[in-house]
Amino acid sequence: MTADNYTVLIVEDDFRIAEINKAFVERVPGFKVAGMTRSGVETSEFLKEIDYEIDVILLDVFIPDVEGLELMWMLREKYRQTEIIMMTAAKEANTIQEALKGGIFDYIIKPVNAERLEKTLVRLKNKRKFFTKKEELDQEIVDGLIGGGTASAVASVQQTTLPKGIDRLTLEKVYASLEKMGAEGATAVTVAKDIGASRSTARRYLEYMISTEKAHVQVTYGEVGRPERRYVFS
Repeated sequence: MTADNYTVLIVEDDFRIAEINKAFVERVPGFKVAGMTRSGVETSEFLKEIDYEIDVILLDVFIPDVEGLELMWMLREKYRQTEIIMMTAAKEANTIQEALKGGIFDYIIKPVNAERLEKTLVRLKNKRKFFTKKEELDQEIVDGLIGGGTASAVASVQQTTLPKGIDRLTLEKVYASLEKMGAEGATAVTVAKDIGASRSTARRYLEYMISTEKAHVQVTYGEVGRPERRYVFS
């Protein structure tokens, strides 16, 4: 993993669903599917053969050669830096409770919605960036992390620290929109159209990103000489 690139392993015994999930993952900037496995044995062999640690594992509960959440616990024990996202049809309260005790990042019930998965991956990316920029945490932030629950800990912290008029979910959409624009950046109008918001709303969030050093501005001039602010993801 680099600062902005994350490897993903999909553990799913139905190859058709695995391919759909792969397409969903690779729609999100910075995420790349490194492999797809269909059993506990295949998963173990894959992880042993690669010379790096996978960043994210999308894991189904119902794996042919595994009983219950045994594979999740094995992964949690051996690959502690890897984030686990459960993507499964299992709705039983005791299964979900056990998964949460195992420290999963999120629990998504099938059928998986592309937008729902995208929000999870963007939140995961923000969580990683959050911790890389913090050497120490004060009590307020710790309270937010613990009180927010496993799946939404960092999101809760971000919500409590955002200024008035800045909503976390909208901010995540602006982050993702601007990041996928690359080095060319985008105007407030372009971002507004991409996320389905007004130009003034997009500009407010983009200016907030500048204030937090998540973006910078390039001023260009059109054919008639009018200055144009283009926002570039930092």
